[in-house]
Amino acid sequence: MKSLSKNLLYVLVIFMLISAAYSLVANPFKEEQSISLSELVLKINAGEVEKIDISGNRLEITLKNKDVLKAQKEFEAGLSETLANYGVNQEALRAVAVEVKEDGGFAFWLGALFPILAPILLIGFFIWWTARQVQRGSMQAFTFGQSRARLVTPENTKDRVMFKDVAGAKEAKEELLEIVDFLKSPKKFFDIGARIPRGVLLMGAPGTGKTMLAKAVAGEASVPFYQISGSEFVEMFVGVGASRVRDLFKLAKKSAPAIIFIDEIDAVGRHRGAGLGGGHDEREQTLNQILVEMDGFETDASLIIMAATNRPDVLDPALLRPGRFDRRVILDLPDINDREAILKIHAKNKQMERDVALRTIAERTPGFSGADLANMVNEAAILAARENKKIISQLHLINSIEKVMLGPERKSHLLSPKEKEISSYHEAGHALVAASIPGMDPVHKISIVSRGKAAGYTLKIPSEDRHLHSRTYFLGEIAVALGGYVAEKLVFGDLTTGASDDLHKASDIARSLVTRYGMSEKLGPAVFGGDDQLVFLGKEISAAKNYSEEIARTIDEEVRSIIDGAHKKAREILTKKRRKLDEIAKRLIERETIEQHDFQVIMGKA
Repeated sequence: MKSLSKNLLYVLVIFMLISAAYSLVANPFKEEQSISLSELVLKINAGEVEKIDISGNRLEITLKNKDVLKAQKEFEAGLSETLANYGVNQEALRAVAVEVKEDGGFAFWLGALFPILAPILLIGFFIWWTARQVQRGSMQAFTFGQSRARLVTPENTKDRVMFKDVAGAKEAKEELLEIVDFLKSPKKFFDIGARIPRGVLLMGAPGTGKTMLAKAVAGEASVPFYQISGSEFVEMFVGVGASRVRDLFKLAKKSAPAIIFIDEIDAVGRHRGAGLGGGHDEREQTLNQILVEMDGFETDASLIIMAATNRPDVLDPALLRPGRFDRRVILDLPDINDREAILKIHAKNKQMERDVALRTIAERTPGFSGADLANMVNEAAILAARENKKIISQLHLINSIEKVMLGPERKSHLLSPKEKEISSYHEAGHALVAASIPGMDPVHKISIVSRGKAAGYTLKIPSEDRHLHSRTYFLGEIAVALGGYVAEKLVFGDLTTGASDDLHKASDIARSLVTRYGMSEKLGPAVFGGDDQLVFLGKEISAAKNYSEEIARTIDEEVRSIIDGAHKKAREILTKKRRKLDEIAKRLIERETIEQHDFQVIMGKA
C-alpha cells in the first residue's frame, strides 16, 4: 500500500510538470498588447510604425519607440490589400519595413501538436507504469525460489578477511589450512586419490569467530565466498527453501572452486522425526535438499561447504555422518594470550594512551569471547568520547569491562539510607567470605552503585584461566553466594529480596554437584536426569525420569545438606570477622566503591 501511494504521487508530480510546460508554451509569461487593423492603419498613417513582421496570419508591429504590438490580418488576403481596404496611406506604408517569416521551428510544432499529444502521452505513461508494476510482481514470483546468498569475490578487498585478521584459534587455523591448500591446488590431492572433506562444521560459543574464520578461509584461498543464514532458506511457502538450496549449489558449482557458508545451520538442520511439525514441513524439506546436494558432489568438485552453529547437539545425525559434515572444528573461548592478541587487533584503529596495558585487560577478562572483547574496546572508545577525550585510557578500558559484564551504571537509581546500609553489608558479606576461603577468585571491586539489574555487586576475577573445577571450589562458591544472605540475617536480624539471585545460583551449583558432576558422597559417580532441552530438540514433549522416587528424595537431601554446610561455613566466617565486616560496610557507605588495593589493605594483605 505504501509503495502504491508513492507511485501515485510520482504520477501526480509528472502530470503537474507536463501541465506547467504546456501553460508556458500556450501562455508565455510576457504580456502582449494586441491592436486591431484599423488602429494599425492609424499608426502607419501617423508615421509611428517602424517595422512589421508577418508570420502566417500573425503580425508583429515594432513602433519607432521600440514598443512591440500584435495584430491579426485577414485570412486569404495579403497585407497590402487588407491595409488598403482600411484606408492606409501608401506613402506612409512604403516607409515601413515589411518582412515575411516562414511558419516553423520547434515552438510552432510544439504549440500545434502539444494539445493533441499531451493526453496521449499521459495515458501511455500510465499504461507503461501499470504494466511495469505487474511485470515486477510476476518477476518476483518467478525469482522467489532463487538463492539469497551474499557473494564475496576474491577481488573484493574491502570485505576480504585473512587469517592474520583473526587472532587466536591456532588449532582451528591449522585444521583449516588443509582446506585452503586443497582449494588452491586440488590436483595434488586428486592425483594421490585423496578426497577432501565435503563439509566443515565450525562449533563454538557465540562470538568466538566462526563466521570470521570461514571468511578467512575464502580470503586465504582467493575463492568466491557464498554466505547465507539458515533462516533465509525457510519461507511460509512449501518448497521455497529446497528451491533456494538447489539454486545456491548450482551457482556455487559454476564458480568452483568456491566456499558455501551456512551460518546458524541449526535453524534448518535440527533433528528430524520428532512429530512436533510433521515429517514434511518446510524446514525438513530444506534439510533433505541440503543432504541430497551434499551427496551429489562430483568426486573432483572443488566445492567446500562450511557451516557454523553454537548448538551442535541439536543437529540431525544425517548431517554429521562421514561424507557430509565429517570435519568438525571446535572454537573455544580465547585464553589470556589469545585475548591479548584480539585486543591488539581491535585497538589498531583507536587512539590509546602509550601506557595502556592490554595484557592487564586480558587478565581481567576471562570467559570473554572475541565479540565481547570487540564490544568492550568499543565501549571504552564511547566512554572516552563522552568525556570529550581524544585518547582512550586504561581507566576507560577497565570501566568498559564492568559495563559489558554487568550493564551500564544506573546513577539515577538512588537507594534510601536504610537500603544503602543493607546493600553495603550484603556486598561486604560476599567479599569477606570470598577473601577468607582459600582457592577463591580474588576480589577486584566492591560497589553499591547499581549496574544493570544488580543493586550492587562484588566483582571476582580469576587470576588465571580455569578449565577444570574441583568440588572444594564449588562448595566455596556456594558459601560466597550465601555470604550476602548471611550478612543481612546476622546484622539486621531480617532478610530482603536482594539475595534472590544468590540463592538461585547456590541452588543450581548444589544440584549440579549431585546430579551432573557425580560429586555427592551418598550417590557417588552417577548422572541423574536427562537433557533439559528435549522440547527444543524436538524429540519428545516430556522425558521420563531415569531414577526412582527414592533417589529423588536422596538428591533433595544431598542438595539440602550441601547448602546447609555452605551456609554454616559463611556464618562462621562472618561471625568470627564481624569487625572486618563492619569496616568494609562502612567504607562502602562512605565511598560506594572499594577497589582491589583498598580491599586488600582492609584485609591486611596489602
